[in-house]
Amino acid sequence: MSHRGSLTAVITTVLGATLGGLLIWRVYRTRRKRLPSIQKVADPVEAPRPVDKEFTACQTTQLTPPVQIPSSEQLLGVKPVMVSSEEEWQQLWPLMQKELSVFPVLGLDCEWVKAKGVSVKGQSSSVSLLQMASYSGLCVLVRLLPFRSGQQPFPLSFIEVLRDPHILKVGVGCYEDGKRLTRDYGLSLTCTVDLRYLALRQRQAMVNNGLSLKSLAADLLNVSLDKSLELRCSDWEADRLTLEQMTYAARDAQVSIALFLHLLGLGSEAGPASSSGSSYSELAARCQGLVDVPFRGRGDGEDRAADGERRRRTRKPPTYESPESGDQQVPDPRKNNKRKPLGVGYSARKSPLYDNCFLHAPDGQPLCTCDKKKAKWYLDKGIGVLQSEDPFVVQLLFEPSGRPDSKQDYYLTAKENLCVVCGKADSYIRKNIVPHEYRRHFPTEMKDHNSHDILLLCTSCHAASNVHDSFLKQQLAEEFAAPQGCEEGVRLLEDSDRRRVRSAARALLTAGDGLPEQRREELQDVIKSFLNMNEELTDEALQQAASLETRIFNEAYVPHGLKVVRAHAELGLRGLMDLERRWRQHFLTSMQPRHLPPLWSVDHNHSKFLRKYGEDLPIKLN
Repeated sequence: MSHRGSLTAVITTVLGATLGGLLIWRVYRTRRKRLPSIQKVADPVEAPRPVDKEFTACQTTQLTPPVQIPSSEQLLGVKPVMVSSEEEWQQLWPLMQKELSVFPVLGLDCEWVKAKGVSVKGQSSSVSLLQMASYSGLCVLVRLLPFRSGQQPFPLSFIEVLRDPHILKVGVGCYEDGKRLTRDYGLSLTCTVDLRYLALRQRQAMVNNGLSLKSLAADLLNVSLDKSLELRCSDWEADRLTLEQMTYAARDAQVSIALFLHLLGLGSEAGPASSSGSSYSELAARCQGLVDVPFRGRGDGEDRAADGERRRRTRKPPTYESPESGDQQVPDPRKNNKRKPLGVGYSARKSPLYDNCFLHAPDGQPLCTCDKKKAKWYLDKGIGVLQSEDPFVVQLLFEPSGRPDSKQDYYLTAKENLCVVCGKADSYIRKNIVPHEYRRHFPTEMKDHNSHDILLLCTSCHAASNVHDSFLKQQLAEEFAAPQGCEEGVRLLEDSDRRRVRSAARALLTAGDGLPEQRREELQDVIKSFLNMNEELTDEALQQAASLETRIFNEAYVPHGLKVVRAHAELGLRGLMDLERRWRQHFLTSMQPRHLPPLWSVDHNHSKFLRKYGEDLPIKLN
């Protein structure tokens, strides 16, 4: 089948799959014999933007009528389209652009020539094929060989969609695929999300057989992927790819987008679901902390051997070879393994936290426990006298600023130096039950001399607790519109004008005389207008524009922790106590500690705060 025939088949499937495309479908059917290209088919929907303007998915207007989200079976049934030239990409781009305006997400995968499961001659092979799939199943297979070594320039819209910070690129090992594309072609791939992180974050996700793309597809979608060595190691730079090769390559990208929709609850396996689409900010909020984060699992960062073949152990540092997307068998990090147990990398305390020394008032009333260094400080300053060596008791020679309300006070109890969860006593580290990013913004009245929320955990329990904390942070981020590291919450924002100028300069430097005269003049005008130049562009000016800083300071930036604390502070002292109580209860529920110090409580000091300051205490956040 010719490329143009393939493009026509894809339009037929994709436009027929969406309610939003019904009108387009009717127009297409009536004009099919008269319209030879996708460009003309897409015109009634939305005039394609000029390729020199950057496409930002979150800035497009969503379709008014709801769109059909296909089931996995329907999505995988869409035939892929091969693109081998700039002209073929430009024909397909308007339809891809339309898809991204509904869901700004691309399933992504790469293929390169391999032999016997490893790279040719043990060296890193250049990427041969790039697969990109949209939410409807439209999958574009971009052959990169024709663009290698500057044989022909990459379309600017292709370059921009890969590095657009408002289009998510999802897959298994997609961050590493981006590194390969940068190394081989200078292409920048940003805004990647590794599906393995999403699968681990979703507690309801039943992942039983590992975290490879094949395992995730089988466990979550009941889809079987063909990962035979014959296909994996086939010639991806052949003059003509077979139907089996095209299907194999497309399914990895299509399954990636299907998994993304499934993990975010946007699709239904019982049948097509209806949705009005999602903006980038909505989708990114569901992926907080996972954007452009390489997956850290055992075995990452080295060549992957064929199925069942073990890597050879060597002390020689491995050359760069990123994991092959979709084929890597990574053990589930939720399961402890002997080679790298949970908590490795944590630095345990060198000395006990609790010395259980006691301070007494001048009349002999016990005040609190403290460490020996602090107790000796009172002795060295001459403002305390030693009452006992064992236990170590110092009686103060001055009236303290406060006394315990009763003998049943948390700070009067001796505490053991062991993990409060499992009881391990030979290795532990301090744990802030209310994370510092929230506690630091509390008013002084709620922070002063408060060690109640600092407990000891062994390194393994500490690591597990941090994982559980990330779930609650995500909930707080969603409840109070306080994203972690997303567009609304970053210190630096991208300036679209500066990015456009930089893109134009890099295109001129990369393509040079390969660009059409009219196009070259358009790009030069963009740069001249920004630099206020009337004369010819010099190489120095081009280099300056190509290295232009595109980020600007976000004056509206509010850290996640501060935004959450502010929201609770609007309810006064009780609001902040609710946040404190929520974190304490979260620790009890998620970790189920068996060795908590006596009198430790989720309501610690709350009645004292209300009695001392009243509910109307003016809240001054730090």
